[in-house]
Amino acid sequence: MKNMYHDRSNLSMTRFHLLQKTELKIEGILLQKSNLNDIAAVVAYTLGMQGDSVFVSDLRDNTMTLDIIKDSVNADDILGKKDELLQRLANLPGISINENTLISSNGVLGWIALDDRKARRALKRSRKMAEEVRQRLSKRAIVFSTGFEVAAGQVKDTNTAIIAQRLEAEGYLVTRGSTLNDDELLIAGKLRQAIYDDGYGLVITTGGVGAEDKDCTIEAMLTLDPDAATPYICKYQKGAGRHYKDGVKIGVGQVAGALIVALPGPNNEVKSSVGVLSRLLKSDLDKYALAKEIAENLRTELQMKMKHKGREELNKEPWSQ
Repeated sequence: MKNMYHDRSNLSMTRFHLLQKTELKIEGILLQKSNLNDIAAVVAYTLGMQGDSVFVSDLRDNTMTLDIIKDSVNADDILGKKDELLQRLANLPGISINENTLISSNGVLGWIALDDRKARRALKRSRKMAEEVRQRLSKRAIVFSTGFEVAAGQVKDTNTAIIAQRLEAEGYLVTRGSTLNDDELLIAGKLRQAIYDDGYGLVITTGGVGAEDKDCTIEAMLTLDPDAATPYICKYQKGAGRHYKDGVKIGVGQVAGALIVALPGPNNEVKSSVGVLSRLLKSDLDKYALAKEIAENLRTELQMKMKHKGREELNKEPWSQ
């Protein structure tokens, strides 16, 4: 389900999708050797758009049709702008308007014709609706496990249930997504679908963040968010053994207001990470700070594990001769 009401990335300046209703009609406008480019430029300027976002697409029987080449508009830029727009048009050479001149649209653009009081009330209601939609979407989560072994049924997926249980305790509505093979295009496609088509506000993956050539979850996430935060958990010498890459990373990206979190595959690391994640989701941390906290927690646990392993090795009895 695509988000039809608002742009989740910015609620202080609420944007509304035009849903392909991009035509704006001005009825009762008389032209005499008028410059259509100037008309389009005035409309664009009045509505807070780039000049090339508007063009006159039709003119007949004193009715002008303009087309808006945008997917969405800022509500504050269009609400109640009828009188201002008509006045600016009237100041152009060769244009005549009167008290019967009308501006209309079948979609959101029709808000131009609302009077200021009605416009502000409409915007207030719409912002409330947008916030409610944002809250619902932000609490919708989906979890994907990755890896050939899990997809083939050779290894049991123990991560999804743990993540779902923890998130559900925090009030999330969690969907158990399909298990994905180690395929960058496949994983990227599933992430994109979860966000843009299915409307999930939180997308979590487990596995595929290692240093082997088959590990591609981080790369898949970066195709959607090239600026995603991808801190290292540990580093290796590239090319040594199975280390096709120079280390293990986790990732946190943000796309269209939705959060993508790429976690490791080992169950103990998932348990530790989801505890940190569920706590941090209540804060206002950005993706970089969120990734840093998760990575630091995993690095600390790894260091403790290595120290413990070192002590065990020292305490082993030597082989008898």
